[in-house]
Amino acid sequence: MAEFDNRGLPISTGSLQAAASYRTGVDLLLSAWPGAEDALRQAIDHDPQFALAHAALARLRAINAQPADARASIAAALEIVARNGSPREISHVSTLSLAVTGQSVKALESALAHLEQWPRDVLILSLPLGAFGLFAFSGMTGHDQARVDLCERVADRYDTDDWWFLTYRGWSHAENGSVAKGRDLAQRGLERRRANANAAHAVAHAMLEQGAAGEAETLLEGWLPEYDRAGMLHGHLAWHAALSALERDDPQHALAIYAKHVRPSVSLGLPINVVSDTVSLLWRLQANGYAVPSGMWEEVESYAGSRYPNPGLAFVEMHMGLLAAATGRHVAATDRIDANARRVADGALPAGSVVPAIGLAALAFANADHAECVRILEPVAGDVARVGGSGAQREVIEDMLLLALMRSGQSAKARDLLDRRLHRRPSQRDTRWRRQVEV
Repeated sequence: MAEFDNRGLPISTGSLQAAASYRTGVDLLLSAWPGAEDALRQAIDHDPQFALAHAALARLRAINAQPADARASIAAALEIVARNGSPREISHVSTLSLAVTGQSVKALESALAHLEQWPRDVLILSLPLGAFGLFAFSGMTGHDQARVDLCERVADRYDTDDWWFLTYRGWSHAENGSVAKGRDLAQRGLERRRANANAAHAVAHAMLEQGAAGEAETLLEGWLPEYDRAGMLHGHLAWHAALSALERDDPQHALAIYAKHVRPSVSLGLPINVVSDTVSLLWRLQANGYAVPSGMWEEVESYAGSRYPNPGLAFVEMHMGLLAAATGRHVAATDRIDANARRVADGALPAGSVVPAIGLAALAFANADHAECVRILEPVAGDVARVGGSGAQREVIEDMLLLALMRSGQSAKARDLLDRRLHRRPSQRDTRWRRQVEV
C-alpha cells in the first residue's frame, strides 16, 4: 500500500511508522516548532532507506546553520533516491541539494521548475518564500511581488483551509503592501494551527504594518508563553514585541524584553536572527538617544564575530556594518566594506553595491557626519530591498536615512519621507518625528 505526505503526494517508504513520523516532522519544520528533528530521525530509524526523510532533515539542519550535518544528510538522500526514487522524489531531493549546498541561483531555478509539475510539494514551495527564502536572498528588488505571484499561481492547488499555505500566502501579501488581506489570511492560518510560529510571526508583521503595534504586543504576550524557548523564532518574535514597545516610546520595556528573550546569552534562535535582532534593536535605541546598558554591545560583538567572521550574505553584512560602526570598530568596518566592494566587483554579491554603501553610511552616521550619511545612502535607498529580510528588518536603514536628514538640517526631505511612511502606515514614532521636523 502506498504512503502519502500531508498534501497527498506519494512517498517511497514501506513503513507506516516512517511515513507518519515524516508527516509529523515536515509539519513541525514548516511551523518552526520544536521536535522536527526528533520526528525526522524517527522516520529514518523506521526506514533507513527513506530518501525524503533524509532530505527533510538536511533542510532542517541547513536552516539551523549546521552545514556539515546538512551536507551529510542530503548526500544520503541523493544516494538513496538515485536507486529507487520516483521522478518527483528525484527532483525534490535534487532541488533541496542545491539549496543545502549553497547553490542558490540554481536552487531557485530548480524549485520553480519543480513546482510547475508538483505545485503541492510544500517543502519545495517553502524554499522561495519567507524573509530568508531564495527570492529574498536572490538580490532582486522585487522579491516581495515575486512571492505573491508564486503563491497566487499555485493557490487553486491548495485547500482553502491549508494552515501552511494560508500562513505564507498571508505573509507574502502583507509584505507586498496588501496588509489587510495578508493579515486575514495569516490569522486564518493561525486559527487552524495555533502551534505555528510562522503564523504568529506573519500576523504580528501584518499588525505592525497596519500601525497596530499595541495589537501585536497583545498577540505576542498571549501567544509566546505557549512557544518553547528552543523554538527557532522565539527570540525573533520577542524582538517584534520589543519594537512595539519602542513604537510607543517605552525603551525600558523594550530592554526588558531584550534581556529576557533576545540577547545572545539567552536566545536559542538561528544565528542570523540573533545577530540581526540584537544589532538592529540596540542600534535603534542608541540612534534615538537612549542609553544602551553596559556590556550589551560587547556581548553582541563577541557573538556576531564568532558566527560570521568573514563576509557572507548581504543581509548579515548589513547588520555587521551597523554593529562595527555603532561599537567604534571603524578599522574593522572599513576592512569589511572593502571586502564587500571587491565581492561586488567580482559578481559574487547578488545584492550589489548597496551593501558596501550601507556600511559607509553607517560609519558616517556613527561619526555624526549626517550630511555624508545622506549623500551615500540616499542614491541607493531604493535598492535596500536587495539585501533580503523583511520590511520590518530593513526599516532600520530607512530610519538611519531619516535621522540623518533630520540631523543635517534637511527638513523638507525628512518631512517628505515621513509623510510617505505615514501614508503607508500609521506610526506613533513617525508622528513624533513629524512634529519634530515642524519645529
